[in-house]
Amino acid sequence: MEKIQSLEEFYRAKQLTMPADIGKEVGHFNVFNSEEFVGHHAKPLPYSRKDFYKVALVSGRNRYYFADKTIDVEEHALMFANPQVPYQCEPLDEDQSGYFCIFTDAFFHHFNATRLTEFPLFRPGGQPVVFLPSSQVRPVRELFEKMLAEIHSDYTYKYDLLRNYAMELIHMGMKLQPIALSPAHSNAASRISSLFSDLLERQFPIESPMQQVNLRTAIDFASQLSVHVNHLNKALKDATGKSTSELIADRLVQEAKALLKHTDWNVSEIGYCLGFQEPAHFNNFFKKKTQLTPRTFRAA
Repeated sequence: MEKIQSLEEFYRAKQLTMPADIGKEVGHFNVFNSEEFVGHHAKPLPYSRKDFYKVALVSGRNRYYFADKTIDVEEHALMFANPQVPYQCEPLDEDQSGYFCIFTDAFFHHFNATRLTEFPLFRPGGQPVVFLPSSQVRPVRELFEKMLAEIHSDYTYKYDLLRNYAMELIHMGMKLQPIALSPAHSNAASRISSLFSDLLERQFPIESPMQQVNLRTAIDFASQLSVHVNHLNKALKDATGKSTSELIADRLVQEAKALLKHTDWNVSEIGYCLGFQEPAHFNNFFKKKTQLTPRTFRAA
């Protein structure tokens, strides 16, 4: 089964001094120049989930593996990683540079009512890599350089500034990759959609063959949210363009693909984790959504 890298393991793997704030409720933030960790001296990193978020400026040829996606970077890109989706970076040449920052949800959520998972770039199933036009590379580099300077300063409120700089990076990425929204979606629909998404994501990632999702139907979610199932369907359709059942199925397929590719669990175990009591039902569901059987997808 895939390993989940903790902040402590990240610092040990990079041979860095462990910051004093790790494990504290206020959350954690740090920023680095990638040149310290790339090139022929770099250690290959395993495909894994992390228990923190990461935003990176990537300059150089790289190949990223995210759950069911493979994305090649030829020049410059911003990469957005979240704790729900496992990933790995494979450098394709020695000429690498860039910056990255890491942070926990608590670092933002204590000061902002908006959770990071509400931003499109951090949603599972979204596009985690944003390619940068040449005109945007310098502004992004300058923002990371501001972060590096600030984190080493003795300014009392430096983490407020760092939070703002990180938010500016997130908004840069969203501006470069606008997400299409339904023009009909109202504040109420958006609120219900956000609550539904949060409830859905709490069931993932699947980390053990004994773990099983509990909410699998539109009625299950409507009951948890204390709304009529028809109202939930309409709100999600307005906000996302998809029905409740489609959104649930999409997330189950995404998790199924990750488990098939990156664990050695058998197909029936994976089906059980995703709420399918009979292996045949899981096989039929997966084939309907992907046109492949689970075993064919795993072998591809």
